[in-house]
Amino acid sequence: MIDATRRARRSDATKAAILTAAREHFAAKGYQAATIRAIAANARIDPAMVIRYFGNKQNLFAAAAEFDLRLPDLSAVPKAAVGAALVEHFFSRWEGDETLLALLRTGVTNEPAAARLRSIFATQLVSVVTRLSGESRARAEVRAGLIATQMLGVALCRYVLKLPPVVRTSRAALVRWLGPTIQRYLFDT
Repeated sequence: MIDATRRARRSDATKAAILTAAREHFAAKGYQAATIRAIAANARIDPAMVIRYFGNKQNLFAAAAEFDLRLPDLSAVPKAAVGAALVEHFFSRWEGDETLLALLRTGVTNEPAAARLRSIFATQLVSVVTRLSGESRARAEVRAGLIATQMLGVALCRYVLKLPPVVRTSRAALVRWLGPTIQRYLFDT
């Protein structure tokens, strides 16, 4: 029993190391350029172990791309400040976890990654927008879609394309620029 427990812990640690290396590699290189060999090297394991745990690169990406936006409860935020609070939260998520960056980088060239991104925004953001706006799900989907255009666009330009003026602009300034737009998408008709 002790050996089985020890093996299970070692197995969990190996899987975690693979997923960490995969997230870093997918974020840096994108899906197409990422290789099982490079990910295994970063995890300091044999490539056969990656195949053993995940089967192939697509399955590995799917496992590595699990992402929770961790959208905050904004009900206590004054209504006039919700847009800015949401933008600030998105910047915290982009800068605090490379999984979303890997999804964005990969989603522009890989349909499964694009589908995963759509799913994340459709399930997680639409629920929050529905609660905040008090509107039907169909209407909230439109609002969430517009919010996604802004947040994904800024993330693409700042973190992937590294567009100099967007990179140079402080996070606080970006929140001031984007907050009113997100506010409008949330509450204006």
